[in-house]
Amino acid sequence: MDDLLSDFLTETHEGLSAVDEALLRLERAPDDAPTLAEVFRQVHTIKGTCGFLGLSRLEKVAHAAETILGLYRDGSLKVTPEGITLIFAAVDAIRKIVVGLEQHGQEPDGDDAAVIAALDAAARGESVALPSAPQAKAEAPVEVAPAAAPAPRAAEAVAEAVQS
Repeated sequence: MDDLLSDFLTETHEGLSAVDEALLRLERAPDDAPTLAEVFRQVHTIKGTCGFLGLSRLEKVAHAAETILGLYRDGSLKVTPEGITLIFAAVDAIRKIVVGLEQHGQEPDGDDAAVIAALDAAARGESVALPSAPQAKAEAPVEVAPAAAPAPRAAEAVAEAVQS
């Protein structure tokens, strides 16, 4: 992995941590303009660097998130709890792509259409259903045998050790 990508990944992790904290503050105070500006700047920086590095999948998710954040910041849309949850979903998608970049040195395959469509619809002022996380496959139940009672000699040894 080249130094530029490595630096980007480090800075993106730091930026995403800052976004998580800022979004939690924004949930408590949706009209907090400085916090909203902080979230916008972080996502904008990620998006811009993606374009420079040719990370198109990551850029598309960040661009959709940046668009709605810009509308919130400009007052064109009101920040809502659902909107914040949607931004968290975008941050999760970004984070998954970043982890794939770290592991494989390139963007992992994946489909971000649902989160991008939800962000775009919200940016148009439409009510959106939040994208759901993929369901894990149910596995067959595993039967666990009850724990065996300690052997009498072991139980006696424990009792003797306690009494000593």
